[in-house]
Amino acid sequence: MQQIRVLVVDDSAFMRRAITKMLESEPEITVCATARNGEDAVNKALAERPDIITMDVEMPGIGGLEAVREIVAQHKVPIIMVSALTREGADTTFRALEAGAVDFIPKPDSAYVNIGDVARDLIAKVRTFARRGAQPLAGHRTDVSALRPEPQRRVDVVVEPVRERGARSRYDVVAIGTSTGGPVALSRLVPALPEHFATPMIIVQHMPLGFTRPLAERLNSLSKVHVREAEEGMTVQAGVALIIPSGKQVRLQRTSGEVTVHLRDDDGKALHVPSVDVMTETVSDMYGSAAIGVIMTGMGQDGVTGLRRLKERGGYVIGQDEATCVVYGMPRAAARAGLVDRVAPLDHIPGILCDLTGSIAPR
Repeated sequence: MQQIRVLVVDDSAFMRRAITKMLESEPEITVCATARNGEDAVNKALAERPDIITMDVEMPGIGGLEAVREIVAQHKVPIIMVSALTREGADTTFRALEAGAVDFIPKPDSAYVNIGDVARDLIAKVRTFARRGAQPLAGHRTDVSALRPEPQRRVDVVVEPVRERGARSRYDVVAIGTSTGGPVALSRLVPALPEHFATPMIIVQHMPLGFTRPLAERLNSLSKVHVREAEEGMTVQAGVALIIPSGKQVRLQRTSGEVTVHLRDDDGKALHVPSVDVMTETVSDMYGSAAIGVIMTGMGQDGVTGLRRLKERGGYVIGQDEATCVVYGMPRAAARAGLVDRVAPLDHIPGILCDLTGSIAPR
């Protein structure tokens, strides 16, 4: 069995021991070294050549963000951020993802974190990303440098003809589902939409508790459209993207002609909370053939059941292509099920949405 060698970076000796214990509970994973700060991490990444790094976000001196920038400039090694549940920690985490980190987990010392869930999530991510770098997996790229997002920039919307498989002339809602790699993908999709994009969007991003509000605030600060974390009873409005909060499932209801958001606890049936399946099912039931589904980067196959219902009701589905996905799991599952009408690179999706929703600016 080939060992997965991990460099654990954290300024807390207790946390370094805790993460090491989590990882080494699996016989195929070994912690080859630990580092107490960003400068130590940069040096040990060069000396040890680990398969993967877990990186604390907030450290004295060279912090996690600066360390990520230095390491990804020199090495093709995936980095998983370990983020404290604070506004500053979340913001730095999202910037680290934009700088080249591949994913993140919540810091396991938080009172709001289920330690067992964090350990399972961390181990699954370490296996996925480390093996991609060391041993080819079917359907995945092995060059981790290709996972690095492009820097934030103004994106010119690319408009292409898209009415290939029965698309209607106008759509009234966009339902977006994503997971691993999603925060960076959303930061390239949503800010690229023009100010006059008037179609409401409902977004499910698999994230730990407490991180969806900072994500919504960050996207809102970068975008011309409005981005909000959904709240109970909110009205679905034109030009507003609603991100479903972690730990809740969503149902849509129509009251006095308006579509409203209703959040509830999960019934124990869904693997993810929020679930792309649950979200796209309720969108399909409410909007029928006037709904667009967008399935983007992420592990697993969440979204297949909901997108099947959307297709049965006449909706249109866009799948992110493999080349621009961090993990080509959810879009591949939907494509294999025959549910995707259009496969597109990430930076083409804003233009496709503008075309389908009639949001192209008059010339």
